[in-house]
Amino acid sequence: MSERFRVVSNINCQNCSISQLCLPYTLDDSSLNQLDNIIERKRPYHKGELIFQAGEPLRSLYAVRSGSFKSYSVSNDGDAQITAFHLPGDLIGFDSVHSSTYCSFSEALETSMVCEIPYANLETLSDQLPLLRRQVMRLMSSEISADKQLMSLLNNKSAEQRLATFLLDFSERFRSRGLSSREFRLSMTRAEIGNFLGLTVETVSRLLSKLHRESCITVDGKFIFLKDSPRLQDIAGLQLRACATS
Repeated sequence: MSERFRVVSNINCQNCSISQLCLPYTLDDSSLNQLDNIIERKRPYHKGELIFQAGEPLRSLYAVRSGSFKSYSVSNDGDAQITAFHLPGDLIGFDSVHSSTYCSFSEALETSMVCEIPYANLETLSDQLPLLRRQVMRLMSSEISADKQLMSLLNNKSAEQRLATFLLDFSERFRSRGLSSREFRLSMTRAEIGNFLGLTVETVSRLLSKLHRESCITVDGKFIFLKDSPRLQDIAGLQLRACATS
């Protein structure tokens, strides 16, 4: 067995650094062991690789262990619309639970690792473990709430407000993972940010440069440093300030 796969095989829910964001949260040791037994940990996904695509049978949910992914839909005209970016601790595939097939595509933005959770096995185990079922429901509710909140923040906002909201949202997501909320790397391209926000790549680049010039942020390639978060909150709007401090 290669060193890479020896390392992967030693990873479990008990020693995962992001377990508090994922399914293991609130579970006791016995329940964790049962959950571990159904989880599959496989090879890394490289940039551009799909973990599933729209129309395929729903077989598994995927917990991001490292790296990042984007989810997107494709219109009948072939236009892609990015609907979410996923970071470590996020579960991918919840939007398809109501159906027997995946509703979107999910693609690695960089070399990434996931825990694959066969959905049929998860359903069976959830029937046996009430704490696990409650955690699944909590995560689904949290995802719906976060998506609705972000969309409401982005609706009817100017281009600059949308970008400021986006940066502050990622800042909070990194903070919740025990990482720096002021300095972080965005794995997606400017075009992908624009697609998600409904802006052109030129507008995203122009606004990042503007925020950089105004000393709100420092931009170094894909790295972002928030120099003046209160100012960025002002740009995003008072509603975000209230959400960020609640």
